[in-house]
Amino acid sequence: MLTQKDVWQALEQIKDPEIPVINIVEMGIVREVAIDGTAVMVTMTPTFSGCPALNVMRDDILAQLRTLGVAQPSVNIVNAPTWSSDWITPEARAKLNAFGLAPPAIHGGDVNVILFDMPHCPRCGSADVMLKNSFGTTLCRAMYVCNQCKEPFEQFKGI
Repeated sequence: MLTQKDVWQALEQIKDPEIPVINIVEMGIVREVAIDGTAVMVTMTPTFSGCPALNVMRDDILAQLRTLGVAQPSVNIVNAPTWSSDWITPEARAKLNAFGLAPPAIHGGDVNVILFDMPHCPRCGSADVMLKNSFGTTLCRAMYVCNQCKEPFEQFKGI
């Protein structure tokens, strides 16, 4: 008999397509798992409605459910409530930082935190950084340069 724990553990094996050091559960994208006999439905919220990795994540979830022997796998994509970077787990934030991608500040919906709190350099830890470009290699990243170690880095934007 398949359990909720089995499904959640299987979903933890699916890496975020754009940030391969974290999984979609740690990212807060998977919201709910429902099991009804031979059917399993996973509810997910993409990081934003136009996320280019949406279909990849959905297909990865369906494939992972099939490896568990789920006869009727499905994915329910919801956009409300909208995904928040606050949903990223503390473990994923540490992984992002170790990867060289500054994690977003936890903002609780405070726009001032989102707009004005500067990240710490993931390489040296300095808060003496300068925004170079509001858009990084993906829409959900911004480019910074550390004034201490002089290294460029990206920050995952707070949303």
